[in-house]
Amino acid sequence: MPVDLNGYWKMISNDNFEEYLKALDVNVAIRKIATLLKPDKDISHNGDHIVIKTLSTFKNYNMDFYVGKEFEEDLAGVDDRKCMTTVSWDGDKLVCVQKGEKEGRGWTHWVEGDQLHLVRVYSGHFNDTSFIWS
Repeated sequence: MPVDLNGYWKMISNDNFEEYLKALDVNVAIRKIATLLKPDKDISHNGDHIVIKTLSTFKNYNMDFYVGKEFEEDLAGVDDRKCMTTVSWDGDKLVCVQKGEKEGRGWTHWVEGDQLHLVRVYSGHFNDTSFIWS
């Protein structure tokens, strides 16, 4: 049974983020701004429908999807790419695969105790972020 991701989550750590963005060829100005931010996650999870809002003082990003259904994701403001994205459950982990210009890209979310974990991956590079339920 998938875990309940509902809630408001505040970032507490963000390891290796600049190196991950550099691997994605994100320009230096955006990388510098992004590494200074501490975005929150507001997650609404109702059955197979999930909305993940990433909220910061610089830019907000909304991801609205149904688990197991491929959709076009517009990453404008992140790295300005579009990709075909599928999010599915692997046990109690939510796993995202993004296909497009940058192959081998995706992320995994899971809850451990009162923390939400997010690991982003791309071509051997990773970023490990943790949030605490608020």
